[in-house]
Amino acid sequence: MRLLATLALAALLAGCSLVHRIDIQQGNAVPPESFLKVKTGMTRPEVRQLLGTPLLTDVFHANRWDYFFRNERGGKLAEENRFSVYFVDDKVARVEGSPTPSASRGQVVGMPGQPAPAPIPAPAPAPAPSPK
Repeated sequence: MRLLATLALAALLAGCSLVHRIDIQQGNAVPPESFLKVKTGMTRPEVRQLLGTPLLTDVFHANRWDYFFRNERGGKLAEENRFSVYFVDDKVARVEGSPTPSASRGQVVGMPGQPAPAPIPAPAPAPAPSPK
């Protein structure tokens, strides 16, 4: 009888580790090819057509679009990144962050050790007017 109870308890505890965890993918997986096409001076509709609708448009930061991406496989974080597009007078002023590296391969999975593409540099400040 004790052996049967011990085996039942062992089977019950072993079953706890067999819980299936689903893969969760949230946000915008933006391929590097599209990300690198964003240039300063582009309009909001041009950016939306190129990158898609941003995941977050904040009424308190109306001149910033945030693109987030998070991928969990089996309950563990496989990939996460974020980039923001900043607008001045409804034109792109700068981009901060990097795109989803694995999105260019047609799949979204974690790629440890894969360097992210360099972000688009901010435009150089305009030269100061010369005194007359």
